[in-house]
Amino acid sequence: MSERSKTWSSHSMDKSITLPPNEIFRNLENAKRFAIDIGGSLTKLAYYSTVQHKVAKVRSFDHTAKDTEDDPLYEISMQEEILARLHFIKFENAYIETCLDFIKDHLVNTDTKVIKATGGGAHKFKDLIEKKLKLRVDKEDEMTCLIKGCNFVLRNIPHEAFVYVKHADSEFRFQNTHPDIFPYLLINIGSGVSIIKVESEDTFERVGGSSIGGGTFWGLGALLTKTKRFDELLQLASKGQHTSVDMLVKDIYGGSYVSLGLTGDLIASSFGKSATADKEFSKEDMAKSLLHMISNDIGQLACLYARLHNLTRVYFGGFFIRGHPVTMHTITYSINFFTKGEVQALFLRHEGYLGTIGAFLKGAEEDNPNQYSWGENYAGSSGLMSTSPDLNPMQRARSGTFDMLEMDRLERQLVNLPLLQDPSSYIPDTVDLSEDALAREYWLYCFEEALDGVVKRAVASQPDLPEAAERAEKFRHKYLHKLQTLRHQPFAYGSLTVRSLLDTREHCLNEFNFPDPYSKIKQRENDMALKYFQKAVKSLEELSWEQRQFALVRGLLAGNVFDWGAKAVSDVLESDPEFGFEQAKRQLEGMKGPPHKCALFFVDNSGIDIILGVFPFVRELTFFHFMIFLVLASNSSPALNDVTNNELQILTERIAAMDPVIQSAVKEDRLTLVQSGSSSPCLDLRFVLFPMYEFSFNVTYLFRDKILLLSCHKCFSMIMHCSMSRLDKVLAGVVRERHTDLVIIEGMGRAIHTNYYALLSCESLKMAVIKNSWLADRLGGKLFSVVFKYEVPLDKKPTTLDHVPVTPS
Repeated sequence: MSERSKTWSSHSMDKSITLPPNEIFRNLENAKRFAIDIGGSLTKLAYYSTVQHKVAKVRSFDHTAKDTEDDPLYEISMQEEILARLHFIKFENAYIETCLDFIKDHLVNTDTKVIKATGGGAHKFKDLIEKKLKLRVDKEDEMTCLIKGCNFVLRNIPHEAFVYVKHADSEFRFQNTHPDIFPYLLINIGSGVSIIKVESEDTFERVGGSSIGGGTFWGLGALLTKTKRFDELLQLASKGQHTSVDMLVKDIYGGSYVSLGLTGDLIASSFGKSATADKEFSKEDMAKSLLHMISNDIGQLACLYARLHNLTRVYFGGFFIRGHPVTMHTITYSINFFTKGEVQALFLRHEGYLGTIGAFLKGAEEDNPNQYSWGENYAGSSGLMSTSPDLNPMQRARSGTFDMLEMDRLERQLVNLPLLQDPSSYIPDTVDLSEDALAREYWLYCFEEALDGVVKRAVASQPDLPEAAERAEKFRHKYLHKLQTLRHQPFAYGSLTVRSLLDTREHCLNEFNFPDPYSKIKQRENDMALKYFQKAVKSLEELSWEQRQFALVRGLLAGNVFDWGAKAVSDVLESDPEFGFEQAKRQLEGMKGPPHKCALFFVDNSGIDIILGVFPFVRELTFFHFMIFLVLASNSSPALNDVTNNELQILTERIAAMDPVIQSAVKEDRLTLVQSGSSSPCLDLRFVLFPMYEFSFNVTYLFRDKILLLSCHKCFSMIMHCSMSRLDKVLAGVVRERHTDLVIIEGMGRAIHTNYYALLSCESLKMAVIKNSWLADRLGGKLFSVVFKYEVPLDKKPTTLDHVPVTPS
């Protein structure tokens, strides 16, 4: 890269900045390792730290001694745990000395002696880094770091890759990534162009390149326009008309060249008019023509190499891209033209961090970070910002701003559910709020309205900590800021969904040490529901088989209504005994056929739902339906009032002491409790991205021998989206070992907001009560409508199906 590229960013910049330690270089006192990637204008710093945070623990009381009905089932305590976190910060080279001073002043308790470095500026700033930080600079190969970083983000970050669509409602369309990320082509556009074929984690090859790249655009642009700054040059291009400078096909032939398939508005000769036209051309028009010329050349080169190596996944990155809408649009147009739409230009949310991520991974190889799963911490990450020069020229320059990415190590390795029918096409979320403006505005409003209640419950969950109120207000401020950012930039963290809004809230709560705001509520409701368990079981056993099925369905769906704050629904259950249960009950009779080998049940809420809804259903499956094995999967960490695996262990132990059927199932290992790997009210079964589809929302519920329509015939377009796998590896192993042939998914979050359209290779039952009037209306039903969706894979369906239309309750 030219010397100009190393100096322009310091032009007219104030280096006397104040860096708040809690916002940018966070947790430096516990930093372990460092890596740095210094480019022509931007520095990217990485470090690893250990973070102390609070976790909610539950411990069962000893109930063998005399206990009264008022004794709680378990106690709740807050304990400190250590979390491993990766920090990545991006800032302009103009601030490198200030940032190094800040790090030096705050860096304590580190045994680190070496800092891994990559990028063209690593040599230039080597002495400065060693002097300031007292660390030896160890330079790593730039291309190796780039590939390692790219592999890491594709594996670990949901919604990493996107297609850029100019002028669309959502310019960023996040794509499906195949479960196996290899092979792919990476087009790195810096001063020149490098084309790398990546075949595995450690196998890659530079298969081609070009000297005509970002440096060419910058250099020729400076000569033509006298503009020295790269971003200003792009801003000029965004306002220009290349047709004033370029010679088009119609300028030569008077229209299209039909026999060759060339339309009249195609560029026949870049800058072709400048040789004959007797006029001055504007800087904007020349910059636009130059941008098209460079982009088209790179696009055609990328297409040729993709075809040569038979690759369809082509990612673009490098200084020339850097999130600029103008360059992403011109590259996209070129790729679409030369491949006739067969290959899409894919860009990366975090492409600016690839080098420093790779350098860090090289320095941490002894810890083998790739053996873990990592998740983006939304509370500490900036997200993808809008970079349109037309909207905000100052933001495009990024003067004085710091972009951040934080990733937390997950305690258990996460994999995909083995029962997905087609893992590469699985789409967990039902609605992409990035694409649906009405839905986006509604849900953002809902989460803002609910914020006061969340703050109140967070404070109430820690009554003995006087500073809880202050921390809760900090949580409110941060989460509200995130919601406001997402209102203006819904693409900031990938596709925006109800699930991502919930996850962001949980991340912000954990940031301020509120790991389980609903802990007291769950404890109280679990204790209350347990008092009625034996009475509920006795009542069920007195019923005939048919009556019992009705009661079980009613109990499951009625119990699922009890998301905290929705208890008024119980009045509806009492006043409207039909409530859609009769239709669901009839279809449950389909389970009277041959017994299943193993059922996997993703459970939902604490209290009435799990104890009086799920466990009676579990008894039915294990005893009366002769289910060989049953696996209950619950959240690994708290989310809303959902039951966690630790809580479920205690509840199951207590219920087994009350009930011989459950006790027998536990002792004989026919009832197993496992962690789902999730800390969300929603359920995400693997890491995928997707193409865009249009669905006719004619809701069909597939059963063994019938098709049941539980919703009105309302048609509208839905754009689905992708998500990172968050399924526990141990659970996946149990699913395989026990030959699971039935999956049950319960609750609005798991069965409606996510997995509504998930297709499994075995039979599945999805059930929930719609407890949101807006959502019920959007789905073509009414508030408290029942979803009881029993699906059978195509290869297991009978040849004849009856159509039974049913009016929703």
